[in-house]
Amino acid sequence: MPPRRGTSVVDGEHATLTFHRVYPHRIEHVWEAISTREGLSQWLMCTRADIDARVGGHIELITGPTAYHSTGRITAWQPPRLFEFEWNVAPLPEMPRGENALFRFELSPLADGATRLVVTYLRITKQTAVGFLPGLHAFLDRLEAQLEGATLPDWLQRFEALRAEYPDWGGH
Repeated sequence: MPPRRGTSVVDGEHATLTFHRVYPHRIEHVWEAISTREGLSQWLMCTRADIDARVGGHIELITGPTAYHSTGRITAWQPPRLFEFEWNVAPLPEMPRGENALFRFELSPLADGATRLVVTYLRITKQTAVGFLPGLHAFLDRLEAQLEGATLPDWLQRFEALRAEYPDWGGH
């Protein structure tokens, strides 16, 4: 079983965040949760998810407790194995430079019927990455609960509980 904790790699002013998870569910079930409006509305707290499901298609999301508004293009779409898209956010107080990142979800079926999910956030600014490590961890815990049909954990409570696991890594 891969570790649940995410990792970060800093390259200049940007970072790459990576999480590895294994869910005891068929790949199609996990794909549905990460690539559809209905699936994203729960675990990612999407109040808007417009997805033109094809390479080059437009994606627009309003997500999370802070209702970040992001837009972009879908750069990879290979159901049920790969979903990658641009995550462009205008400057905000907590993201003074805005963001022009890539979000990538890679799924692979395992022999026992489970699914390995690798989530990678590329080109995210170092400043944003610090908060996104525990935040994404909390969202992936919500995805796990959704797949299980369980009550989803409160995102803010989970985020606060996880912050100690992700001390400010200060560019390391």
